Amino acid sequence: MAYVSIPLYKRTIPQRYKLIGLKCKRCGWINFPPKGICKGCKVSSEFEKVKLSGKGTIYSYTVITAAAAPPEFSKQEKSGGSYVVALIELDEGPRIVAQLVNCKPENVRIGMRVESTIRKIYEDEGVVRYGFKFKPVEESLK
Repeated sequence: MAYVSIPLYKRTIPQRYKLIGLKCKRCGWINFPPKGICKGCKVSSEFEKVKLSGKGTIYSYTVITAAAAPPEFSKQEKSGGSYVVALIELDEGPRIVAQLVNCKPENVRIGMRVESTIRKIYEDEGVVRYGFKFKPVEESLK
């Protein structure tokens, strides 16, 4: 199981719950998840916090099926079967990997509009770990 200590988890709550990124004051690149050095200019370490909209499109995806789930998701796999993990391109520019919910794998397509939602990720050491997942925007299901 991927171990994330409780102190480390607590430090990442703003990005996990509010999708807070860092905008580089030098080049304007939005870094998410936040890093110490800008991923755009690779020089600056001066940022301003920016709240991301949580809306974007599916850039790519894969379907996780039997026996392919990481250990922390094995319980979910057993109860729900296969699920989608997508590379989401946020409207603000960053690309992030997240699980897609509220959609059957066969209905997923590249370019589908999605929005973030807070859900249970997994439970470890008796602590439920929440974070963002993405769900289709209603009109993209039509």
